[in-house]
Amino acid sequence: MSVLDWLNGPAFTAFGQRVIWSDMIGNTIGLAALALGWRRSIWTWPTQFLSGVILVAAYASAHLSGGVGKQLLVIGVAVWGWRQWQRGRQQAQDGSIAVRFATWRERGLLIGGTALGTLAVGGLFTLVPQLSWNPWPDAYIFVGTLAAMVAQARGLVEFWFAWLLVDVVGVPLAFSSGLAFSGLVYVVYLALVAWGMRDWWLRSRTTAERPALEGVAA
Repeated sequence: MSVLDWLNGPAFTAFGQRVIWSDMIGNTIGLAALALGWRRSIWTWPTQFLSGVILVAAYASAHLSGGVGKQLLVIGVAVWGWRQWQRGRQQAQDGSIAVRFATWRERGLLIGGTALGTLAVGGLFTLVPQLSWNPWPDAYIFVGTLAAMVAQARGLVEFWFAWLLVDVVGVPLAFSSGLAFSGLVYVVYLALVAWGMRDWWLRSRTTAERPALEGVAA
């Protein structure tokens, strides 16, 4: 038996749902990556890289090309995000990444890019049904994940809002695709997203207030 066959083999069955090894292992590592992102640790990126590599097998087994493409994007953006955070670590006094709210221009680019990207990818999946059995939700998650990771790499608080919107669609799609563990993990993601959003929000206010105080002291 090859490693790929083992990864896509059944780990256990719960409540009538079959859980495969790649789904369980990849998403468990993904949870760790999200928690590290909440803590603004640069190790979130290699952890996301590893999660993406394993989850490629899980989405391929479910015949969701958007999911496979999403994980390939995760792998690529993880490398870019690592470099971005290495450059930005000196911005925060505690050695972690400094965070802030996006400008209105950045928000517009994120929202517009996500909308256009979803239309383009969803149109492709519709024209070529072999790529995905559920094209529009699959395309939405594919593009939404890219938008969220780009926002995270830039240290934007909106990263958490983007993940929240991805999770809303990701939970039912995962369960209907036979990836039960992914569905359960998406539910846990919601709790981590809420905590992470609050933490980054508060830290963004601290970051914004510090230059103002330094200006008064000068």
